[in-house]
Amino acid sequence: MKLLAISDLHLGHAKNRAILESPAEHRDDWLILCGDVGETLVHVAAAFEALVPRFAQVIWVPGNHELWTTEEARGRLSGVRKYDALVALARAYGVLTPEDPYPVWPADLPGPRPEGAAPGARHPRVICPLFVLYDYSFRPANVAMEDLRAWATAGRARSADEVHLSPAPYPDRASWCRARLDYTESRLAALPKGTRPILINHFPLRRDLLFISRVPRLAPWCGTVATEDWHRRFRAPVVVTGHQHVPRTDWRHGTRFEEVSLGYPREWRARFTAPRLEDVLREVLPGPPARPVRRFTAGVAERTARAAIAALRWDRHRERRRAPAVLEQVAHGGRPADTETPTPPTGTAVSRLLPGTLWRFRSRAPTAPEERGS
Repeated sequence: MKLLAISDLHLGHAKNRAILESPAEHRDDWLILCGDVGETLVHVAAAFEALVPRFAQVIWVPGNHELWTTEEARGRLSGVRKYDALVALARAYGVLTPEDPYPVWPADLPGPRPEGAAPGARHPRVICPLFVLYDYSFRPANVAMEDLRAWATAGRARSADEVHLSPAPYPDRASWCRARLDYTESRLAALPKGTRPILINHFPLRRDLLFISRVPRLAPWCGTVATEDWHRRFRAPVVVTGHQHVPRTDWRHGTRFEEVSLGYPREWRARFTAPRLEDVLREVLPGPPARPVRRFTAGVAERTARAAIAALRWDRHRERRRAPAVLEQVAHGGRPADTETPTPPTGTAVSRLLPGTLWRFRSRAPTAPEERGS
């Protein structure tokens, strides 16, 4: 039994819709649709129609594209009315939403546990679909709110949300975001003590996990600093997000962050000729038990090698400084004149990473017989 995830299917693109034709079956697994399935109710319904029969349970959270104002069969939908219509649609298919009770991961339920149950089931994992918007607080500190759009435009960044995403009946998107923060925070705080929530939100929860190097000035439309510590505050083992179209795994403070986007055809062409569902699903649970040791080991090995090289270079520098004194000793048949050994500069890789390395190399320098005690 697995918890799998995908986001940013963007079914408005015909090449992305082909992914729904994949014959993959996951009857024992749960699926997270982490937002930006499409822009219209028709797009979202097509995803539910294709995916709900293939999984034991489907969970959905909205992205910014689902919330865009659209003309639907029953008229124009925008803002909170559009979100409510999406929730009603999901419930009609039996899909869990951010407005439904948070379910306990079945592998952690008491009694006989399914395959894949965690040994720590006394601290059950709870699947928490969230809907938290952005409030522009990811902008640089020196950019005032009234200057935000001009600053973004100067960097060739322009969010379509400013045109298509209405916050009605709220006065602005930041106000809608604050309302969602209050609602979501109260629900998470009310979870039973000892539970471990799997946090699922379309927008990233941390600013340091933005990887939008092509358009860095879109950062203000990517989340809120109010959620920066939620993974620690609520003891989340995993956080699942989308929005960036940069699928990757990161670790912060022992929590695994999964970015599970597919993205637009121009973005996934480098990875897939024609993506199949099984190619793009990312495993959330059970997932790796802990942060891979190999990353840490590789980093330490690299730093150790650099420190050793720096120590050798310093040792050679010392020997070059000693050379004139050694020649004087040979010429006059006596001990070299006392010379002061230069002190290694502070802040070097050696003193910062391996303080004892330099001195081990220095101990190899030849000493006079009387200094060895013979």
